[in-house]
Amino acid sequence: MSKPFLIILIGIVFLALTSLSDLNTDIIAEGQQPQISVDVKGVVRVVFGLQDEIFCATSNDHGATFAKPVLVAKVSEMHLGMSRGPQIASSDKYSIITAMDKVGNIYWFRLNNSSTEWKNMGVVNDLKGSAPEGLMGLAADKNDNFYAVWLDTRTGGNNQIYFSSLSASALNWAKNSLAYRSPDGHVCECCKPNIAVQGSTVAIMFRNWLSGSRDLYLIKSPDGGKSFSAAQKLGTDTWKLNGCPMDGGGIIAGQNNIIRTTWQRKGVVYYAEPGKPEIYIAKGRECSITGTGDMNTVLTYQSNDTVKLIRPENKNPVVVGNGSFLKSAMLNGNIILCVWEKDNKIKYKKI
Repeated sequence: MSKPFLIILIGIVFLALTSLSDLNTDIIAEGQQPQISVDVKGVVRVVFGLQDEIFCATSNDHGATFAKPVLVAKVSEMHLGMSRGPQIASSDKYSIITAMDKVGNIYWFRLNNSSTEWKNMGVVNDLKGSAPEGLMGLAADKNDNFYAVWLDTRTGGNNQIYFSSLSASALNWAKNSLAYRSPDGHVCECCKPNIAVQGSTVAIMFRNWLSGSRDLYLIKSPDGGKSFSAAQKLGTDTWKLNGCPMDGGGIIAGQNNIIRTTWQRKGVVYYAEPGKPEIYIAKGRECSITGTGDMNTVLTYQSNDTVKLIRPENKNPVVVGNGSFLKSAMLNGNIILCVWEKDNKIKYKKI
């Protein structure tokens, strides 16, 4: 085989593999920082930002196609990028979107799932301008109760972990409460806190800053957020770092209230359950997690400019595509719906 022919053959194989990686991939719209939710009836919603505007795209056919995104709202000077962007959670009758501006206000919008009209409901944080960092997590149970966690500066002027909840069809979020205050003055200021709910159990994961270490910690509430346990460190190793990882990981609460987490340390993605050693997954960053149980848990992460998913039990990565900020949701039949961003466009694929 001649050298020129071999070069051409290699090129053809590369193009074929690239094309295969884009099978079943489509574009929702122009935008950044997608988040995904699935309501009780299986309707999929993807929220994302475009400059100061929030959009939501809906799929009624289990992620096969998406309707044209609707404009939810415009938030002046909205945080967008580096895990800062609109959040979404869906339940039985309602879906909630939150978005934060650079002044430090958390706005929220509600949708009756039987309609298409999002309504501006006001703000989540009950102290104006208390959340300037723009990092928060949002979750819902199956009975239209919603839960929020965010970085808040009202206590001592430094970022601590604050929490609030919204009961069923209530018009206002509950009085904000301090869920965790770091004894070293503040938690990590640039990593997104994450929240998961199962029944009355609420679990919050955040990156702490203790004695110069930027490790992930967990606090749990058995009573819907009325009280939280002492913070528990995740994993056995530590990360001494005079800087910020910009990477908050992900958390789910599964059957029997088993908490499962994924996070990054020193450029390595780990899977961890509270009280157990962390498990090496792969080299990467920007990881997240979805699923319901041991054989139904999927991690996503970014490796250079490639986004991948992987199951912790077999550690066989699947290339989703090129881009960044990959999020996923588990659909019926163990189908995984992936959304991510590339070149300021929101892409999606079913796997």
